[in-house]
Amino acid sequence: MQKRSRIDCISRLFGFLMVVLVLPGQSLAQQTDYKSMVLRYICQYREIAVKEMITAHIPASITMAQGILESNAGQSTLAREANNHFGIKCHKEWNGSTIYKDDDKPNECFRKYNSAQESFRDHSSFLVSRDRYRPLFELKVTDYKGWALGLKKTGYATNPAYADKLIKTIETFRLYNLDRGDYGVSYVDSLNHSGDEPAGNSSSNSWVSRFTLIEITADRHLVFTNNDLRLVVARKGDDLAYLSKKFNIPERKLLRYNDLTSSHLVPGQIIYLQPKRRKAVNTTHLMAKGETLYQVSQGYGIKLRMLYKRNHLQRGMEPASGELIRLR
Repeated sequence: MQKRSRIDCISRLFGFLMVVLVLPGQSLAQQTDYKSMVLRYICQYREIAVKEMITAHIPASITMAQGILESNAGQSTLAREANNHFGIKCHKEWNGSTIYKDDDKPNECFRKYNSAQESFRDHSSFLVSRDRYRPLFELKVTDYKGWALGLKKTGYATNPAYADKLIKTIETFRLYNLDRGDYGVSYVDSLNHSGDEPAGNSSSNSWVSRFTLIEITADRHLVFTNNDLRLVVARKGDDLAYLSKKFNIPERKLLRYNDLTSSHLVPGQIIYLQPKRRKAVNTTHLMAKGETLYQVSQGYGIKLRMLYKRNHLQRGMEPASGELIRLR
């Protein structure tokens, strides 16, 4: 089923991608092969990039473009042998697995991951945790040009044409649509719900399917209760300013209620309309593969800072898959 879905995705992307990739020194057949390779990469990892955008506020277009360039659309040695899609080197703080490869210097140390998803997650953490990238997070999540120029300026890559390459990749493959949740396919948010589906059609694995639907507004916004709190599922085109006006709640409060720093929303994103609780109804939660504390926070209606405190974690740290975390 997943393979079939990926084939359908590639077909749709070929259907609307009407630009021709012009690469000096390559034949038309080589250009077509490269385009196919990139489209497969987009279909395979687009949802991970969107999830990282929700939690880390890094444009999904930037994440995807960097992954495409740094890993040669998943075909580089680092990507194939180490699941390293962003060329991140070990640095002194890295305690995980490693792989050695010639780069700027011979036999340099690079990080090795158990999965591509871990690489995407670490890429977000890498940018979030370093002061030199902090000004980038003041940009709008839709400002891919500002991000591209900022990454080059702050020294992410040594190639003087790095920003131009990122921007060309984003515009050639229309990756900017990822930042708006509109790419000719249905994107899910960090809680696996599209937001445009009727509540009864939610996946059985969806957090939203566990909530109680109490209202469908005139413009089809879904309003639920969870942990005795009201929440809304964002629709395409929503941002916090719109929801603020619609539900008569100051935008600054919505930001605080949902542990957000940006008003940008993705279709399906869960937004609480009142402060989350200090504890959940459930006592514990078993972390699933790829799951984040932010997802758990939104899923149970519990303040994110309480999850960090209760589980003795520093902000930005994530529990391992299979780890049991305390909710109260």
